[in-house]
Amino acid sequence: MSLLDTIAGRAEAGTLYGIGVGPGDVRYLTLRAAGLVRSVDVVGFFAKRGLEGNARRIVAPLMDASRHELRLEYPVTEEVPVADAAYQAEIAAFYRRAAESIAAHLQAGRSVGLLSEGDPFFYGSFMHMWRRLDRDFPVEVVPGVTGMSGCWTQANVPITWGDDILSVLPGTLAEDVLCDRLQRCEAAVIMKVGRNLPKVKRAVTGAGLLARALYVERGTMDGQRIVPLSACDDERGPYFSMVLIPGQGRQL
Repeated sequence: MSLLDTIAGRAEAGTLYGIGVGPGDVRYLTLRAAGLVRSVDVVGFFAKRGLEGNARRIVAPLMDASRHELRLEYPVTEEVPVADAAYQAEIAAFYRRAAESIAAHLQAGRSVGLLSEGDPFFYGSFMHMWRRLDRDFPVEVVPGVTGMSGCWTQANVPITWGDDILSVLPGTLAEDVLCDRLQRCEAAVIMKVGRNLPKVKRAVTGAGLLARALYVERGTMDGQRIVPLSACDDERGPYFSMVLIPGQGRQL
Protein backbone atom coordinates (compact mmCIF):
# COMPACT_ATOMS: atom_id res chain seq x y z
CA MET A 1 0.00 0.00 0.00
CA SER A 2 1.35 3.42 -0.98
CA LEU A 3 1.73 6.33 1.44
CA LEU A 4 -1.16 8.07 -0.37
CA ASP A 5 -3.40 5.06 0.18
CA THR A 6 -2.41 4.91 3.85
CA ILE A 7 -3.24 8.57 4.45
CA ALA A 8 -6.32 8.79 2.25
CA GLY A 9 -7.89 5.45 3.13
CA ARG A 10 -9.35 2.83 0.82
CA ALA A 11 -12.83 2.59 -0.68
CA GLU A 12 -15.42 0.42 1.05
CA ALA A 13 -17.46 -2.17 -0.87
CA GLY A 14 -20.95 -1.11 -1.94
CA THR A 15 -20.36 2.55 -1.06
CA LEU A 16 -21.03 5.56 -3.25
CA TYR A 17 -18.45 8.34 -3.05
CA GLY A 18 -19.19 11.82 -4.33
CA ILE A 19 -15.66 12.96 -5.14
CA GLY A 20 -14.98 16.67 -5.46
CA VAL A 21 -12.16 16.98 -7.99
CA GLY A 22 -11.62 20.73 -7.66
CA PRO A 23 -11.58 23.58 -10.16
CA GLY A 24 -9.49 22.08 -12.95
CA ASP A 25 -5.91 21.40 -11.89
CA VAL A 26 -5.38 17.85 -10.61
CA ARG A 27 -2.93 19.17 -8.01
CA TYR A 28 -5.87 20.76 -6.16
CA LEU A 29 -7.50 17.41 -5.32
CA THR A 30 -7.56 16.54 -1.64
CA LEU A 31 -5.63 13.47 -0.49
CA ARG A 32 -8.92 11.69 0.20
CA ALA A 33 -10.22 12.45 -3.30
CA ALA A 34 -7.02 11.31 -5.01
CA GLY A 35 -6.89 8.12 -2.95
CA LEU A 36 -10.48 7.22 -3.79
CA VAL A 37 -10.03 7.87 -7.51
CA ARG A 38 -7.26 5.26 -7.39
CA SER A 39 -9.10 2.73 -5.20
CA VAL A 40 -12.82 2.64 -6.07
CA ASP A 41 -14.03 -0.23 -8.24
CA VAL A 42 -15.91 2.06 -10.63
CA VAL A 43 -15.12 5.68 -11.58
CA GLY A 44 -18.28 7.45 -12.74
CA PHE A 45 -18.51 10.84 -14.38
CA PHE A 46 -20.98 13.09 -16.20
CA ALA A 47 -20.17 14.37 -19.68
CA LYS A 48 -21.72 16.25 -22.56
CA ARG A 49 -22.36 14.31 -25.73
CA GLY A 50 -19.13 13.78 -27.68
CA LEU A 51 -16.87 15.33 -25.02
CA GLU A 52 -14.51 13.72 -22.54
CA GLY A 53 -16.09 15.29 -19.49
CA ASN A 54 -14.17 17.89 -17.51
CA ALA A 55 -14.16 15.96 -14.23
CA ARG A 56 -12.75 12.93 -16.05
CA ARG A 57 -10.12 15.12 -17.71
CA ILE A 58 -9.00 16.47 -14.34
CA VAL A 59 -8.30 13.03 -12.87
CA ALA A 60 -6.68 11.59 -16.02
CA PRO A 61 -3.18 11.51 -14.42
CA LEU A 62 -4.57 9.23 -11.69
CA MET A 63 -6.28 6.77 -14.02
CA ASP A 64 -4.96 3.69 -15.77
CA ALA A 65 -6.32 1.52 -18.58
CA SER A 66 -7.58 -1.18 -16.20
CA ARG A 67 -10.06 1.08 -14.39
CA HIS A 68 -13.77 0.39 -14.86
CA GLU A 69 -15.47 3.61 -15.93
CA LEU A 70 -19.13 4.60 -15.99
CA ARG A 71 -19.80 7.44 -18.42
CA LEU A 72 -23.09 9.25 -17.78
CA GLU A 73 -23.82 11.33 -20.88
CA TYR A 74 -26.31 14.16 -20.68
CA PRO A 75 -29.09 13.80 -23.30
CA VAL A 76 -29.41 17.59 -23.60
CA THR A 77 -27.35 20.57 -22.48
CA GLU A 78 -28.00 23.93 -24.12
CA GLU A 79 -30.26 22.78 -26.96
CA VAL A 80 -33.40 23.34 -24.86
CA PRO A 81 -33.92 26.15 -22.31
CA VAL A 82 -33.53 24.93 -18.72
CA ALA A 83 -36.94 26.33 -17.77
CA ASP A 84 -38.65 24.38 -20.56
CA ALA A 85 -40.84 21.52 -19.30
CA ALA A 86 -39.44 19.23 -22.01
CA TYR A 87 -35.88 19.83 -20.74
CA GLN A 88 -36.86 19.19 -17.14
CA ALA A 89 -38.64 15.95 -18.02
CA GLU A 90 -35.75 14.66 -20.13
CA ILE A 91 -33.04 15.53 -17.63
CA ALA A 92 -35.07 14.05 -14.75
CA ALA A 93 -35.42 10.79 -16.69
CA PHE A 94 -31.68 10.85 -17.35
CA TYR A 95 -30.88 11.28 -13.66
CA ARG A 96 -33.21 8.41 -12.83
CA ARG A 97 -31.46 6.11 -15.33
CA ALA A 98 -28.04 7.24 -14.06
CA ALA A 99 -29.03 6.46 -10.48
CA GLU A 100 -30.22 3.01 -11.55
CA SER A 101 -26.89 2.34 -13.27
CA ILE A 102 -24.96 3.32 -10.15
CA ALA A 103 -27.30 1.34 -7.90
CA ALA A 104 -26.65 -1.82 -9.93
CA HIS A 105 -22.93 -1.56 -9.17
CA LEU A 106 -23.54 -0.82 -5.50
CA GLN A 107 -25.92 -3.76 -5.15
CA ALA A 108 -23.23 -6.00 -6.65
CA GLY A 109 -20.87 -4.90 -3.86
CA ARG A 110 -18.75 -2.57 -5.97
CA SER A 111 -17.64 0.84 -4.72
CA VAL A 112 -18.45 3.75 -7.03
CA GLY A 113 -16.64 7.08 -7.10
CA LEU A 114 -18.76 9.67 -8.89
CA LEU A 115 -16.59 12.60 -9.92
CA SER A 116 -17.82 16.14 -9.41
CA GLU A 117 -16.19 19.32 -10.67
CA GLY A 118 -15.47 21.65 -7.77
CA ASP A 119 -17.45 20.51 -4.72
CA PRO A 120 -20.18 17.84 -5.01
CA PHE A 121 -22.70 19.83 -2.95
CA PHE A 122 -22.18 23.11 -4.81
CA TYR A 123 -24.23 23.20 -8.05
CA GLY A 124 -23.10 19.61 -8.72
CA SER A 125 -24.99 16.94 -10.68
CA PHE A 126 -23.90 14.53 -7.95
CA MET A 127 -26.62 16.00 -5.72
CA HIS A 128 -29.27 14.43 -7.95
CA MET A 129 -27.67 11.02 -7.39
CA TRP A 130 -27.31 11.64 -3.66
CA ARG A 131 -31.03 12.48 -3.39
CA ARG A 132 -31.98 9.22 -5.11
CA LEU A 133 -29.48 6.86 -3.47
CA ASP A 134 -28.63 8.17 0.00
CA ARG A 135 -31.44 6.28 1.77
CA ASP A 136 -30.52 2.91 0.27
CA PHE A 137 -26.72 2.85 0.19
CA PRO A 138 -23.77 4.14 2.22
CA VAL A 139 -22.67 7.48 0.77
CA GLU A 140 -19.62 9.59 1.54
CA VAL A 141 -19.24 13.07 0.12
CA VAL A 142 -15.64 14.21 -0.34
CA PRO A 143 -15.44 18.02 -0.42
CA GLY A 144 -13.49 19.72 -3.16
CA VAL A 145 -11.99 23.12 -3.90
CA THR A 146 -14.77 25.12 -5.55
CA GLY A 147 -14.34 26.68 -8.96
CA MET A 148 -14.86 30.14 -7.51
CA SER A 149 -12.08 29.80 -4.94
CA GLY A 150 -9.79 28.47 -7.66
CA CYS A 151 -10.65 31.53 -9.76
CA TRP A 152 -10.16 34.19 -7.12
CA THR A 153 -6.81 32.76 -6.05
CA GLN A 154 -5.63 32.66 -9.67
CA ALA A 155 -6.80 36.26 -10.06
CA ASN A 156 -4.88 37.15 -6.86
CA VAL A 157 -7.98 38.86 -5.47
CA PRO A 158 -9.20 38.48 -1.86
CA ILE A 159 -12.96 38.13 -2.24
CA THR A 160 -14.12 39.15 1.27
CA TRP A 161 -12.70 41.42 3.94
CA GLY A 162 -13.83 41.85 7.54
CA ASP A 163 -17.61 41.48 7.71
CA ASP A 164 -18.24 41.44 3.95
CA ILE A 165 -21.15 39.20 2.96
CA LEU A 166 -20.51 37.11 -0.14
CA SER A 167 -23.40 36.53 -2.56
CA VAL A 168 -23.21 33.75 -5.15
CA LEU A 169 -25.51 34.44 -8.09
CA PRO A 170 -26.30 32.38 -11.19
CA GLY A 171 -25.90 34.26 -14.46
CA THR A 172 -29.08 32.60 -15.66
CA LEU A 173 -31.18 35.05 -13.61
CA ALA A 174 -33.18 37.67 -15.49
CA GLU A 175 -31.17 40.85 -16.05
CA ASP A 176 -33.33 43.03 -13.81
CA VAL A 177 -33.24 40.46 -11.00
CA LEU A 178 -29.48 40.07 -11.29
CA CYS A 179 -28.98 43.85 -11.26
CA ASP A 180 -31.20 44.21 -8.18
CA ARG A 181 -29.32 41.50 -6.28
CA LEU A 182 -25.97 43.02 -7.23
CA GLN A 183 -27.00 46.45 -5.97
CA ARG A 184 -27.42 44.89 -2.52
CA CYS A 185 -24.13 42.95 -2.59
CA GLU A 186 -20.90 43.63 -0.73
CA ALA A 187 -19.00 40.95 -2.63
CA ALA A 188 -20.28 38.67 -5.35
CA VAL A 189 -19.47 35.72 -7.55
CA ILE A 190 -21.56 35.26 -10.68
CA MET A 191 -21.58 31.64 -11.82
CA LYS A 192 -22.96 30.10 -15.01
CA VAL A 193 -21.85 33.01 -17.16
CA GLY A 194 -21.26 31.32 -20.54
CA ARG A 195 -23.83 32.48 -23.06
CA ASN A 196 -25.15 34.95 -20.45
CA LEU A 197 -22.00 37.09 -20.56
CA PRO A 198 -23.51 40.15 -22.34
CA LYS A 199 -26.51 40.16 -19.97
CA VAL A 200 -24.25 39.74 -16.94
CA LYS A 201 -22.05 42.63 -18.02
CA ARG A 202 -25.10 44.88 -18.47
CA ALA A 203 -26.40 43.93 -15.02
CA VAL A 204 -23.02 44.57 -13.36
CA THR A 205 -22.82 47.93 -15.13
CA GLY A 206 -26.35 48.83 -14.08
CA ALA A 207 -25.50 48.00 -10.47
CA GLY A 208 -22.52 50.38 -10.59
CA LEU A 209 -19.97 47.60 -10.01
CA LEU A 210 -18.20 47.37 -13.37
CA ALA A 211 -15.01 49.03 -12.09
CA ARG A 212 -14.54 46.24 -9.50
CA ALA A 213 -15.57 43.29 -11.64
CA LEU A 214 -13.16 40.68 -13.01
CA TYR A 215 -13.92 38.09 -15.66
CA VAL A 216 -12.21 34.70 -15.21
CA GLU A 217 -12.29 32.06 -17.90
CA ARG A 218 -11.08 28.46 -17.36
CA GLY A 219 -9.58 29.27 -13.95
CA THR A 220 -6.66 26.92 -13.01
CA MET A 221 -6.96 25.18 -16.42
CA ASP A 222 -5.05 25.41 -19.66
CA GLY A 223 -6.14 28.52 -21.55
CA GLN A 224 -6.87 30.47 -18.38
CA ARG A 225 -7.88 34.08 -19.01
CA ILE A 226 -8.33 36.83 -16.41
CA VAL A 227 -9.35 40.34 -17.49
CA PRO A 228 -11.41 43.24 -16.14
CA LEU A 229 -15.03 42.69 -17.10
CA SER A 230 -14.99 46.16 -18.63
CA ALA A 231 -12.44 44.92 -21.21
CA CYS A 232 -14.44 41.81 -22.06
CA ASP A 233 -16.40 42.26 -25.30
CA ASP A 234 -17.16 38.60 -26.07
CA GLU A 235 -20.66 37.71 -27.15
CA ARG A 236 -20.52 34.69 -24.88
CA GLY A 237 -18.01 32.94 -22.67
CA PRO A 238 -17.18 29.25 -22.37
CA TYR A 239 -18.95 27.03 -19.86
CA PHE A 240 -16.10 27.51 -17.38
CA SER A 241 -16.30 31.25 -16.83
CA MET A 242 -17.40 33.48 -13.98
CA VAL A 243 -17.37 37.07 -12.77
CA LEU A 244 -15.79 38.12 -9.47
CA ILE A 245 -16.69 41.30 -7.60
CA PRO A 246 -14.38 41.59 -4.57
CA GLY A 247 -15.61 43.12 -1.34
CA GLN A 248 -14.19 46.32 0.10
CA GLY A 249 -14.77 45.75 3.80
CA ARG A 250 -12.49 46.28 6.77
CA GLN A 251 -8.84 46.10 5.66
CA LEU A 252 -6.45 46.55 8.59
